[in-house]
Amino acid sequence: MRVIGIDPGLTRLGVGVVSSEGSRKLTFEHVEVLTSPAGEELPARLHQLGSALERLLDGDRPDAIAIERVFAQQNLPSVMGVAQISGIVMYLAQERGIPVAMYTPNEVKASVTGYGAADKAQVTNMVTRLLGLAAPPKPADAADALALAIVHAWHLGRGGAPDRQRASVAPTGETPAQRAWREAEQKGGRRRSGPRA
Repeated sequence: MRVIGIDPGLTRLGVGVVSSEGSRKLTFEHVEVLTSPAGEELPARLHQLGSALERLLDGDRPDAIAIERVFAQQNLPSVMGVAQISGIVMYLAQERGIPVAMYTPNEVKASVTGYGAADKAQVTNMVTRLLGLAAPPKPADAADALALAIVHAWHLGRGGAPDRQRASVAPTGETPAQRAWREAEQKGGRRRSGPRA
């Protein structure tokens, strides 16, 4: 299964591609960061990025796409750019019959590092280790895109539906493994001493 992770942005758009066998075996395919000049008009920037994404999707032929879900923040222009690029990705995916899943940054951090408030360096370090890369992917948009692809590949490897829209991480920021550990300890009536969320 081939999964493309997309870290959407109008100035820098990360695209990471991994393939997977089963629930954990991952293979790095490639990563890149698409850019559009800040001085250009918005329609021209969207067209430039959309055309580049179209070429990537047709070249890589993914089985699924994972996009970072837009979340509220103070910088409205940034949120708008992310939403616009996400819309383009969804449109292109729908045209090709490719299912799209969305993950919040905290879901990705919790799944990859075991901690929903991990910083970018921790995410990059884990992505590098999980994919067996010789050097960390740079810039952060590249690592984030690969992290998205990894998380969705894991989700699909566990038998998850490709068109997932719900969170796979509990609102507490626990990964599925951490949640299972906590539930097992609660059933056994023991004090929690295992992995922490």
